[in-house]
Amino acid sequence: PRRCGTPGQAAPAGLSQSPQTGVVQHGAMNVFRFLGDASHLAAIILLIWKIWKTRSCAGISLNSQILFAVVYICRYLDLVLAFVSVYNTVMKLFFITSSCATVYLMLFKFRPTYNKASDLIRADYLVAPCILLALLINYEFSFVEIMWTFSIYLEAIAIFPQLYMVQTTGEAETITSHYLFALGSYRGLYILNWIYRYWFENHLDLISIFAGIVQTVLYCDFFYLYITRVLQGEKMKLPA
Repeated sequence: PRRCGTPGQAAPAGLSQSPQTGVVQHGAMNVFRFLGDASHLAAIILLIWKIWKTRSCAGISLNSQILFAVVYICRYLDLVLAFVSVYNTVMKLFFITSSCATVYLMLFKFRPTYNKASDLIRADYLVAPCILLALLINYEFSFVEIMWTFSIYLEAIAIFPQLYMVQTTGEAETITSHYLFALGSYRGLYILNWIYRYWFENHLDLISIFAGIVQTVLYCDFFYLYITRVLQGEKMKLPA
């Protein structure tokens, strides 16, 4: 799901504008985007199911979950400005509510199980540089556009506290590993989506592509361990 403009406005990044009507049109669905969205949904469902099933948020970074909640809230401000489609609206609402629900579960309901001592990368340390970058490099200097751009930059590194937590503890539960793999796969599939859109729709979103590559690179070590260990039936353990 992406933000949408209104008739008469220049098309925001990631959208196209009809030269005849001036109506901003949402990017067409393709198999890579659909699979990316499905992988993203699976990741969030796995995370919430893990927390609720085990009655514990052990091994989960609260800082990463707070960052993801900030990402979705800032990215989908356009919910109150324009309607794109039922699919688009439902997905945006799901990401906002599920991320906020996860933060609630970790902060209140299952807080005693949260391992704060291992969650060492503070969220505010990552927010500040992303705000600065969004102010400097964006497609349009307006509030909604800056918030969208900020969310793209922040999402690229929002998983870093979680990956660092796994590095610190030296291991991750299998269900947590599945969650991280699904989340990383979502971004990898979206890179293929951007390639597809450039090739068939002549659309190029350099900000999203740059951020997506950064995010995927962060997952590289994890992907290798997931494929060589978790998929072989072993628990995710980092080399000593």
